[in-house]
Amino acid sequence: MKKVLFLFLTSFTLVSMAQSAPQDSIPTNPQNQKNAAQRILSSNLAQKGLTVGGYGEITYNRATGKNAELDVQRLVLLFGYKFSDKVQFVTEVEFEHVKEVFVEQAFLQYTVAENVNLRGGLMLVPMGIVNEYHEPTTFNGVERPSMDGAIIPTTWREIGVGVSGRYDEASLRYQAYIFNGFQTTTSDGNGNITGGKLGGSSGLRGGRQKGAKSNFNNPNFSAKLDYYGLPGLRLGLSGYFGRTQSPVDVENVDGADVGLSMVGFDARYAYQRFAARGQFIYADLSDTEAYNLATGKDLGSALQGYYLEAAYNLLPQRKKQQLFGFVRYEDYNTHADVDGALAENLTYDRQEWTVGLSYKIAPGAVVKADYQFKDNALNQDTKQLNLGIGVWF
Repeated sequence: MKKVLFLFLTSFTLVSMAQSAPQDSIPTNPQNQKNAAQRILSSNLAQKGLTVGGYGEITYNRATGKNAELDVQRLVLLFGYKFSDKVQFVTEVEFEHVKEVFVEQAFLQYTVAENVNLRGGLMLVPMGIVNEYHEPTTFNGVERPSMDGAIIPTTWREIGVGVSGRYDEASLRYQAYIFNGFQTTTSDGNGNITGGKLGGSSGLRGGRQKGAKSNFNNPNFSAKLDYYGLPGLRLGLSGYFGRTQSPVDVENVDGADVGLSMVGFDARYAYQRFAARGQFIYADLSDTEAYNLATGKDLGSALQGYYLEAAYNLLPQRKKQQLFGFVRYEDYNTHADVDGALAENLTYDRQEWTVGLSYKIAPGAVVKADYQFKDNALNQDTKQLNLGIGVWF
């Protein structure tokens, strides 16, 4: 608690001394969208020194048959420092549910040329839309799309090195990194597997190492290309390939790790008051039969999902405020395929409809409300009401 209080006091002191990041313009044109790290980096172009910012969201959720839950879901403090014209540092410190503290990003960037930046540190894995663009004013719905939690899984970040940049002449943005990967298993230090971190309903989510004393014995490759050559349209193609990590004493034991190949395609479009987005993700896993036998888990050998969303601004374009009505359909399955004697669990084959409103009352401030209809292949349905407020500055 003392450390958290100290960090808050230090942050507010720095805010009084530092330049602030530019206000969020909430662009509906996806070609102009920036995430938190991109905004911090670009706001430091004019002068050296410190840039600060932040985002956060408070939510209300009430599902069928359950009590309502109120939560300060996250508060994120952003800091960037420009050492020279070529060297910048970006970090995000995240407070989740009031009591948990994480470092979401912490990387150093060196600009080699106008279109080439070298990066190293804790970074977001470029897969899909929301994993990179998850600030609350950048997406509709109180909660992030469910498939982004179970399959990608946002917020997915690991330690790595790589290169990024953009070529406006070709309307391309690129990223390529070498990361450490998911941790699959735990051990007793004597060559025996004691448990597994992946499996079942949550897919890969439990294996995220988040830069915290991360195991690293298998490098993983990640890359993404974004194309923005057509008015109002942005297309993304992502790939992630490698193997998971395991403790050194069991790394040669059958089932200690699994192979992973993930590909994703995403699209965002905006025209006047209309906006749409969608994404498709497919992950193929190898050696899952041995992993499940060693750990007692039920990890599928394929994970697959997609969503489609359409939104319309109900207010005239001349208004500074925006009121988006939206509808989103999701279909995702963490047992799209299974190996060996493992039977497909039909409760992992899920579909969701989300219908709601996003009222952007000012640049950087949004009030949200939506209603969700959740179902699975066994026709077990749940309904959920969500309310929330979000800020980004």
